[in-house]
Amino acid sequence: MKRLKRILSNMIISIIEKFIKKTTFIENEKCSQLILINQFKELYSKGLKLSFFDIGFRKYSQNSEDGILLYIFSLIGTTNKVSVEICGGIGSQNNTANLIINHGWNGVLFEGDLNKIEKAKFYFSRNPDTFSFPPKIIHAWITKDNINKLIEESETVGEIDLLSLDIDGVDYWVWKEISIIKPRVLVAEIQCIWGADMSVTVPYSKEFRTKYVDGFGIYSGASLLAFVNISKTKGYRLIGVEKYGFNAFFMRNDIGVDIFPELNPEECLDVPFAKWAKNKFLPLVKDLEWQNV
Repeated sequence: MKRLKRILSNMIISIIEKFIKKTTFIENEKCSQLILINQFKELYSKGLKLSFFDIGFRKYSQNSEDGILLYIFSLIGTTNKVSVEICGGIGSQNNTANLIINHGWNGVLFEGDLNKIEKAKFYFSRNPDTFSFPPKIIHAWITKDNINKLIEESETVGEIDLLSLDIDGVDYWVWKEISIIKPRVLVAEIQCIWGADMSVTVPYSKEFRTKYVDGFGIYSGASLLAFVNISKTKGYRLIGVEKYGFNAFFMRNDIGVDIFPELNPEECLDVPFAKWAKNKFLPLVKDLEWQNV
């Protein structure tokens, strides 16, 4: 049975690679992704559950988040196809662009950098799939005190399908405070340099600025365990990470438990990059101010 699963897994990876190549060269990348969604559904119906490491791919996301999110929603379905992204960057590289552009999602993107806001507006206004109905792009410096009001003012309340959290700052404190929306799925950037057994975050400051080391913003955010712990209090479970351990995926506990059971941080961060990053970067920032949570 294990040998059969291994053979099937290799076949699936080959299929996915072919489809991703198609999305690079054919005009209608949406068509290829729709076929891929059907492949995901068919394989799951035959009893084969795929690893996030196998099905991840990048189209607009920084790493393999596009493929993982496509896989998740192909199996649990959608309710309203509403997404909120904090922070949305320049529009062409984030966790919700693929869903907005290729799958008709309605997005709200917050960003604190005005230059990035202008680039995002330009990008979506020139994209043939979004120029007539672009996502809402809102310039705001996000804090735990204003996040609920900002989301409410964007006319987004209650249940949504996806929240993407990538502030490179006080992410933990903002997620802890969010109550105006109830995302079915959360993808959050974490600090994998802490490994799986430390529950820490940068202390809260509404003026927090990321500190970079060798190009990596490693003095920011929170550890995976910190996100696991706070997410449990809000009714969410950890269901996986992308291949580098940069981003963690959580699902609300009333959704898809049989499809995406809870995973523990140890197995999620048992990946080469996370181990390398811990050895390389943790000694450089561990003596800075971190808060146990």
